[in-house]
Amino acid sequence: MFEAISPQLFFGQLLIGLINGSFYAMLSMGLAIIFGLMHVINFAHGVQYMLGAFCAWALLNYLGVPYWGALIIAPIVVGLFGMLLGRVILRPLQHLDHLYALLATYAVAIIIEGLIRQQYGSSGMPYSSPISGGINLGFMFMPYYRLWIVLFSVVVCAGTWFLIEHTKLGAYLRAANENPDVVESFGINVPRMMTLTYGLGVGLAALTGVLAAPIYQVSPSMGTSLMIIVFAIVVIGGIGSIIGAVITGYLLGVVEALTSLVYPEAANTVVFVVMILVLLLKPNGIYSTSEKA
Repeated sequence: MFEAISPQLFFGQLLIGLINGSFYAMLSMGLAIIFGLMHVINFAHGVQYMLGAFCAWALLNYLGVPYWGALIIAPIVVGLFGMLLGRVILRPLQHLDHLYALLATYAVAIIIEGLIRQQYGSSGMPYSSPISGGINLGFMFMPYYRLWIVLFSVVVCAGTWFLIEHTKLGAYLRAANENPDVVESFGINVPRMMTLTYGLGVGLAALTGVLAAPIYQVSPSMGTSLMIIVFAIVVIGGIGSIIGAVITGYLLGVVEALTSLVYPEAANTVVFVVMILVLLLKPNGIYSTSEKA
């Protein structure tokens, strides 16, 4: 079976895996930030990813704002909406069991997706690619836009990780998560920082949606099936671990693509097989925050 796979096909699938992994990594990172710093299982993450794509589509079709403007505006708009959601719905639930926040965000996701579907229907709407052309790599034709996605994703993931782990702001956020009373004694508004944290995670989801809009048709359900995979990736990497979510996102994007070469029927389930194995062998995940030095 493996001997029948040509090098051209193998490297072609490898690049496809990196592209899918770029989306997985950015979405997983946003989800890991929200849970790691707020202990909120954000079930609305897929809808917020969809809102980023819809915001880009609306900016182009209603206001004439091109992709490059939407790449900045859409994450800010959806992130502000996330901050409002965090203040109005999540803040009153912060001292209760995590299940309440999960159910609240799940309800928000259903409501928003239903409203978008009622207004625009279920069929997808096209969004043209902002970068035309591509490069012939010998084994495949690589569109420039897909190459841009991979490079941009790496920069965003590395920059966000550095912000959280190696800056004063990130130190405040992590300290507010571990001991909010001590942080508040220094005059820092912890609830406001948590709201900003949720806005950051939501903004990353929306940014991923803008990147996905030219590749996938913009539709109300575009984030639903994707989020099941992203939740699995976060569990595998270690719930709350930002670096674990990013690395696992890229790796499982590649694993998923290569699995479709040797056993296509398993391509949609290989992520969950890996998740079960990881949970059996290392229940806290590959890079659990509780195991950091």
